[in-house]
Amino acid sequence: MDQNEKLGLIVKTLDRKKADGIQVIRISDLTIIADYFVIAGGGSSTQTRTLAEEVEYQMSQKGIEPLRKEGYGGSEWVILDYGDIVVHVFYKETREHYQLERLWADGERIDIEKYVTED
Repeated sequence: MDQNEKLGLIVKTLDRKKADGIQVIRISDLTIIADYFVIAGGGSSTQTRTLAEEVEYQMSQKGIEPLRKEGYGGSEWVILDYGDIVVHVFYKETREHYQLERLWADGERIDIEKYVTED
């Protein structure tokens, strides 16, 4: 599965589960941390956890496991690190507090429409 297919699966999964404000930011020109950040929000800590679990499940179905995962304990900010793609799923207030989109404003915003359009 290539990087674009992985991004598509992650974004479609988040969209189907009604994640808020899904954003994809290409950061490969700015850091060696990853090539992309996928940022999404949940309306409650339960939804936040469910969104992250569903991404992890769908990726696992394709044989892709996260290198690291953090945040399931409090479920206010769950991180799934797939090496080239890092998925951040935030509870609404936590997302507003940390404002990752602002911190990575120099990154390239990727239009997710091609991923969420019905096949």
